[in-house]
Amino acid sequence: MNYIAVDTSGKHLTLIANKGGKIYEYFDPDCGVDHSVSLMPELERLLDSADMHIKDADFFACAVGAGSFTGIRIGVSTVKALAFAADKPVLRLTSFDTLSYNIDNGKVLAVIDAKHNGYYICPYVDGTAGTPEYALKDRLADFKGYRLVSGEKIEGLDTTVVSVAEGLKRAIEKKAGEVSRDINSLTPLYVRKSQAEEGR
Repeated sequence: MNYIAVDTSGKHLTLIANKGGKIYEYFDPDCGVDHSVSLMPELERLLDSADMHIKDADFFACAVGAGSFTGIRIGVSTVKALAFAADKPVLRLTSFDTLSYNIDNGKVLAVIDAKHNGYYICPYVDGTAGTPEYALKDRLADFKGYRLVSGEKIEGLDTTVVSVAEGLKRAIEKKAGEVSRDINSLTPLYVRKSQAEEGR
């Protein structure tokens, strides 16, 4: 299967192009707030290296959150525009998928640092996701027997740091059957309101 995948949900930027089973990948671990500047130029360079056009993709995959509110919007809107232009289906993945699918089975708790002593979390049991939520540190104690995984070291938490890029590829492989012609299925996953909304 040929696909193009985008993940701008955190401070990282992950881009993957799969053409004929060969993987081409771009990963910036600290893109920060520059997703809007870096995304399209880096994607164009990646597709050039793969000798690939957007119409060569069988589908477009996008990580829709949880994570950075701005980053999520940039990734979702870009992928929806590309899929619309190429008239191709989409695959909705979560940031939790890109963490949890690094672990083959068992009980996994995907953890994303939401800052200010809060976390976005989602439990998985043998690859099946539970309900994502926003939680304070005390809540994590309720997940006894779960292996905590994160995309970066989180101070104060004993997590296994995994590759979000590798997890994105594995999530696509596991969830390829969920590809949809409905572009609007790419809806952002906001586990909580933004700081601006909470301050209203």
